Amino acid sequence: MCPFFVCLTKYFLMNSTIEISDQKKIRNYIPQDYTITDWAGLETYYVYLMQQEPDSVEALEKFLEQRDELEALVHEDYAWRYIRMTCDTQNEAHARSYQYFLQEIMPQLSLYEDKLNRKVVGNPFFAQLNPVRYQTYTRSLKKEIELFRETNVPLATEAKSLFQEFETLVGAMTIEHEGETMTFQQAARFMEDYDRDLRKEIWEKISLRREQDREKIGEIFDRLVSVRHQMAQNAGFDRFTQYSFRSLGRFDYAQEDCRAFHNAVEKVVKPVFATLQEEARERLGIADFRPWDQQVDIFGDTPLKPFRTGEELVEKSIEILKELRPELGDMIGIMARKGYLDVESRVGKAPGGYNYPLMESGIPFIFMNAAGTQSDVITMLHESGHAVHSFLTRDLSLGAFKDTPSEVAELASMTMELLSLDYYKAFYPERKSLIRAQKGQLLRCITILPWVATVDAFQEWVYNHPSHSHDARNHAWTDLYYRFHGDVINWEGYEDRLASLWQKQMHIFGMPFYYIEYAIAQLGALAIWKNYKQDPQKGIDGYLAALKLGYTRPIPEVYAAAGIRFDFSEDYIREIVGFCLEEYQALEL
Repeated sequence: MCPFFVCLTKYFLMNSTIEISDQKKIRNYIPQDYTITDWAGLETYYVYLMQQEPDSVEALEKFLEQRDELEALVHEDYAWRYIRMTCDTQNEAHARSYQYFLQEIMPQLSLYEDKLNRKVVGNPFFAQLNPVRYQTYTRSLKKEIELFRETNVPLATEAKSLFQEFETLVGAMTIEHEGETMTFQQAARFMEDYDRDLRKEIWEKISLRREQDREKIGEIFDRLVSVRHQMAQNAGFDRFTQYSFRSLGRFDYAQEDCRAFHNAVEKVVKPVFATLQEEARERLGIADFRPWDQQVDIFGDTPLKPFRTGEELVEKSIEILKELRPELGDMIGIMARKGYLDVESRVGKAPGGYNYPLMESGIPFIFMNAAGTQSDVITMLHESGHAVHSFLTRDLSLGAFKDTPSEVAELASMTMELLSLDYYKAFYPERKSLIRAQKGQLLRCITILPWVATVDAFQEWVYNHPSHSHDARNHAWTDLYYRFHGDVINWEGYEDRLASLWQKQMHIFGMPFYYIEYAIAQLGALAIWKNYKQDPQKGIDGYLAALKLGYTRPIPEVYAAAGIRFDFSEDYIREIVGFCLEEYQALEL
């Protein structure tokens, strides 16, 4: 699909050289032309590693490098299978290739990864590894050993297959409008239209199409909950909530902190959300705020139209990044020239968006579903932040140092959304449109917090009640939605649609409990942006310094490198949301 080989390019950032090669890394013990075709061939290299007995600290570090070489090869092979499958969920060859990896290779990999983890930890020189350099690596390694159970290997495979089933089902969803077949992403642009009757028509078509597969999706989720609950019990946990928290490597905060976040959102953000929604209702001149009114830009009279084609979206995003630092735009430029971007929505494409790092190539891949809206601009800049992060960490010595926890990964992406605000003129040369887009982004920074709290609290409820019924689950979602959002949006007559609204959130299916990180990172991003507004040079230098650390340091230290606190307490939420609200109100049309 996308070529791996292009020329070498060098970049200079913050007085240090970042060498970005479009060529795969040079392999030292695996043949350069080797590709994965079956498990038997791949197993040879794992057997080789298992036969090694490092007899010094230096030999152990060399062993870790060899293991990393193999894991980079495997990671990239899996990445391309997943990328191809999500780009075209209806392509049977891509689906078979992905399923082959899941069913025939991944289970064997899991067994060898555990053996290698135990081999490393059991090595007599393991304790002599530099405690500062390897702090995050060693604690993650011990965590993996603690959680691994061979009985969970087929269950993990089943969970991934169920998620693929969900993606395929959702990827096939379309609606008809004026004789045209549209994906949900393509239809979403009508939700920004100032014709309220049109918005309602499109919203009802989308929600009715979701309703057709509501039971199927619910059944997929039932099976996911059952599988995950069993995995947790196999590992010695009462609930998947506890198991997942540990599995995600949340070493730097506790479940109690997440619950405190929920309470803080309810206490601090919910009233602000209500005020902002009331402002929107008044500006739109409507008696009550309905579900189809949520995406309208309240500061204009026609929808924002930032771009027409995916190519234009990419070109203008690169222009914005070059305004920040020329090197950042050039990074995305490499991806664009070599085909490492798939940005436009189409039938059969999986929902959502992602940036996928490629460990051998050193160049990430951006996937999204653009349809010409301001939300697409945000998504592109968000994923570009992830991509920049991938480039900045590509030369770290171990893949584990590049595999940043979500609290750090999302800090990279959500900060990029804000740092780019001053350069939106690439999309909006006219001042009023520029201010509208900027205000909309700051509004989103606040209104995302109740949604994150709802999703996170809902998942905790689900896995704390693994035998729940569909009705109980939908009631729980509805109660939590009102807990964090209040009743400013009128769902009368559409209560069943609200009850199943959780089904649109892909993370709930494929990345359980990976969601509160968006709120944590949003607060951090606003704090970096605050620093940037006070001193642009210092602000962006801190941001890039934090990104370059990857996961070589614990999360609080990465945040500190950016000049901010790792904090999502009530007091901090009040401070940061207050700052964002002031900036929002200061933007005058």
